[in-house]
Amino acid sequence: MRWVAWLVTAALFMEVLDGNIIATALPQMAESFGTDALRLNIAMSAYLLALGVFIPVSSWIADRLGARPVFAWAIAGFTAASLGCGLAGNLHLFVALRVLQGVFGALMVPVGRLLVLRNTPPAQRMVAMSNLVWPALVAPVIAPPLGGFITTHASWHLIFFINVPLGIIALLLALKLVPHVPPTAPRRFDWLGFLLSGLGIFLLLNGLDSLAAEPGIPGLGLLIGGLVLLAVALRHFRRVTNPMLDLSPMRIATFRVAMLGGSISRMAIGCLPFLLPLMFQLGLGMNAFHAGALLLVVFVGNVGLKTVTTPILRRFGYRPVMLFNGVLAAACLAACALIGPKSSMMLIVSILLLCGMTRSMQFTSLGTIAFADVPDRQMGDANALFNVVSQVSMAAGITLGAMAVQFGLQLKEWAGWTVPAAEFKFALLLSALVALLGLVDVLSLPRDAGDRFVGRSG
Repeated sequence: MRWVAWLVTAALFMEVLDGNIIATALPQMAESFGTDALRLNIAMSAYLLALGVFIPVSSWIADRLGARPVFAWAIAGFTAASLGCGLAGNLHLFVALRVLQGVFGALMVPVGRLLVLRNTPPAQRMVAMSNLVWPALVAPVIAPPLGGFITTHASWHLIFFINVPLGIIALLLALKLVPHVPPTAPRRFDWLGFLLSGLGIFLLLNGLDSLAAEPGIPGLGLLIGGLVLLAVALRHFRRVTNPMLDLSPMRIATFRVAMLGGSISRMAIGCLPFLLPLMFQLGLGMNAFHAGALLLVVFVGNVGLKTVTTPILRRFGYRPVMLFNGVLAAACLAACALIGPKSSMMLIVSILLLCGMTRSMQFTSLGTIAFADVPDRQMGDANALFNVVSQVSMAAGITLGAMAVQFGLQLKEWAGWTVPAAEFKFALLLSALVALLGLVDVLSLPRDAGDRFVGRSG
């Protein structure tokens, strides 16, 4: 199962990377398709929307058909859709294939995570879950510079063609390594729940994307419509016998905190890879290569702390680590606002390295404590909820950053600020405040929360 866990980790990395890597390739892709770069934003949105809509149904499909064949078919479909994206000759076909990529990604990663959760012995589950966190940390950070490098020195088509050999290898490994578990008798398919939750998530993510691009009434209307539909869906899930998403894991304190307060923290800390490249280029006048290289320092901090994350949690416990590190993570976000045109490279690198380290610790703590007390019989429902909420919080983080920058611009004009990149500095300070608010929920955790999961004796 250790090899299976690494295989699922690689699949998650590929899925998250594909959601972000084309950002720097949009101008070249727009020229290839004969359109403008702004219209191509739909290619990113379509992928993320398909992910969000189909993630809730992944556990039901895995129970109905078996996790092993679903995981394998999802890898094969994702690989084929990637090849199609690289070969697409027009925008409409490309967007359709991106939707298909998102559908298979929605099955590939949640089902893979479910395989690990259900088949890894409890004593080894903490390490396995910790490994599954780092792709969500690393991929958004390295995607922009990697996409820019490939586009500059080769062609945007290579971004998708790279997935083909990797996908073939992953498929062969999945067929060889993943154990065969007979399908279980699934619950009756909840069509009404699927329609309500799917349409609600679609409108919510679309609204967040619209607000991030251009704050206004249309985006706000989509957001409100999505929230209303999701509220109706939650009411439906509580009342029916066989809901699409069983909400019973929310009664578990550690899972509830990871979903509620944890989502606020992830949203605030997760907007860093979005804000920093924009501040470096638009606010401080750096070129794309310089901005991308600095963002890799955050990646170094992310990876550098992974080796000691579990020992730290085992030594001090989840609650103290999440509170102390959460404050440090917020402080590091605020410290990024100190970076200016005359800042020394030593100061910039130090701040970004600490950002990466604290970001890694907080994401890992939230991603692992979520499953610390979930019994095996509820693992599928908890996994589906976790993936849905994570997808929404990722989109909400980008929206938070974008709207904060827009608000900062208005304040800059009203107050007459002359500080370079003042709007981005404001956005970073606001994100730091939101990150602190996310820690309020952590205070409700008992002192020994997650101790058994991490192997802490007290």
